[in-house]
Amino acid sequence: MRWTMSSSLNLERAAAAPPAPPSAHAKAHRAHIRRRELVSRLHVVFVALVVLGPLVIYPLARLVALSLTGPHGEHSLHAYSTFFSNPDVSGVVGTTIAIVFASAGIASVLGVAIAALLFFRPFAGAAIVTRFLELFVAFPSFLVAFTLIFLYGSQGAVSIGLQRLFHLNAPPLDFLFGAGGIVLAEVVFYAPFVVRPTLASFAQIDMRLLEAARSLGANGFMVAWRVIAPLAWPGIAAGTILCFLLTLNEFGILLVLGSAHLVTLPVAIYSSATVDLDLPTAAAGAVVMLAMSLSLYALYRTVDRRQAMGAR
Repeated sequence: MRWTMSSSLNLERAAAAPPAPPSAHAKAHRAHIRRRELVSRLHVVFVALVVLGPLVIYPLARLVALSLTGPHGEHSLHAYSTFFSNPDVSGVVGTTIAIVFASAGIASVLGVAIAALLFFRPFAGAAIVTRFLELFVAFPSFLVAFTLIFLYGSQGAVSIGLQRLFHLNAPPLDFLFGAGGIVLAEVVFYAPFVVRPTLASFAQIDMRLLEAARSLGANGFMVAWRVIAPLAWPGIAAGTILCFLLTLNEFGILLVLGSAHLVTLPVAIYSSATVDLDLPTAAAGAVVMLAMSLSLYALYRTVDRRQAMGAR
């Protein structure tokens, strides 16, 4: 009984006693953590001021400020009213949307088909084709346009060869400088951008599920539609959205293969700035296009984040 009472008294005294002062090692550890957090914050401030400030933040701020400048230098929405009141703008926006949907839609379907072929039906040289597609995305887009001109233009190698082979009076291929050529060039250039995320999404599929579906009597189409597509849709959706985003902002192919009768939004903004010298209207169009691009990018990041969470 005495031992129990003394033990309880010792416990009460220990609880009531002030906490022991932290050791020197603990103090040094906390000081190191604070220094590391301070250095990290300084790095963020440095990147924001030295890199993002002059290269991103300031140009965007100047672009928005220029779009809000009136004819006499005052702040107004005159540039936006001029841009949207132009009767040609609706046609330009419609042409841009039509080309984007045609190019990105075909490129997305082609990219998914190529990825499925490389992953589920590998052949000799499939690894080389995959590496080439990864390297292809580093090429400037206007090189694809010039390559198509040298091959399929009215004076291209294929067109001249067909003319001589069939003894024609004129080159048989004359479609590049217009909507057909732009869609073809953008499909060729942007389809590889869909292949890579789709392959990554296919790699996360448990192959035992496909074997189980085949053992239950599912044919190839049912396996692709009922098993592969639901499991791989985040990667496919991310690649498709990225393709739409890039085709919306494409300029090199449009500048090379576009014509005076086929004006898209990037070309119209460029013409307003360089030909008409109407910088506020060009800035207003650029801000509208920037808003569209940021919306697509936000959607892409959302889908890509879901894909990353699914991979975990």
